[in-house]
Amino acid sequence: MTASALADLGWQPFFAEQITPDDAGLVPMRVASVHRSRLSAETGAGQVRLELPLHATTADYAVGDWVLAHADTRVLARRLDRRALLRRRTEGADTRQLIAANIDTLFIVTSCNDDFNAARLERYLALANEAGTQPVIVLTKIDKVDDPAPWRDQALALQRGLEVVLLNAKDPNAAAVLAPWCGTGRTVALVGSSGVGKSTLLNTLADKAEGQAQLTGAIREGDAKGRHTTTARSLHPISGGGWVIDTPGMRTLHVADVAAGLEMLFAEITELAPLCRFRDCTHAHEPGCAVQAAIAAGTLSADRLERWRKLSEENTANTPVQTGPRGNRTTIPRGGKRR
Repeated sequence: MTASALADLGWQPFFAEQITPDDAGLVPMRVASVHRSRLSAETGAGQVRLELPLHATTADYAVGDWVLAHADTRVLARRLDRRALLRRRTEGADTRQLIAANIDTLFIVTSCNDDFNAARLERYLALANEAGTQPVIVLTKIDKVDDPAPWRDQALALQRGLEVVLLNAKDPNAAAVLAPWCGTGRTVALVGSSGVGKSTLLNTLADKAEGQAQLTGAIREGDAKGRHTTTARSLHPISGGGWVIDTPGMRTLHVADVAAGLEMLFAEITELAPLCRFRDCTHAHEPGCAVQAAIAAGTLSADRLERWRKLSEENTANTPVQTGPRGNRTTIPRGGKRR
């Protein structure tokens, strides 16, 4: 693969620096889709099916990963370290599900109807912050409301400096609205609930022909919920340059190991906490609590504090504990046994 073709796929010095003399004869490829029993990869000249090495499973790989494979057999040799990784905890599982790797911008798609849920959007923002990926809230279905400004204002209040864009996913101009985050070598991902217009937006960004377009589904008017039309994560070229990763709709999103992401998300609480009288203040009932004082003064929402508390407690409960001497640490779940 030529240097320019690699760059078009999102290759960066971060990945080039991981290549060693032992990798001679191996070809860089980018994972384009992950299914239960197979992987496909972009080569710069089209997609190919990758063969997994012995004992490897597709669960070890995310769409957007860079891998090295044997040019003749297409057997995957190894995965390069990730520059960014989005993953979520699933209920009842010890491991976290991989969402997408090596993305520059996360488009968190919601719509100007009952799908808009501040608490769920904050979960996406925490994941993006922790991964070091720029989040952008994309408000769709603006053609269905008289004035989308109230929805925009609610979204802007979720995090300092947050970018929020409004569009009609079916409008060809939607690609121009998102162009500042796209372009050659850039990778974006679409996440959000079913029915908010992710597949429609994908078709617009990728300028797919009618026969190649991703299936789209209508929403129920009663609760603004849609059905899943995307069933697997996949990588697609953007018509103006760059790549977009589509993901299935996610209604349940549990957080784990996102302490830094929560600090960024709730910066106004993070900054007030050191001003409390007690170092271990829970911001619930202690005297001299700077956070409660801000609520009383009207500069902080009580609902915002409650959502911070819920996410913080969930993150603590779901984040494994490292115990034991340095160099021989053991990971144990909260309240669980060593493993």
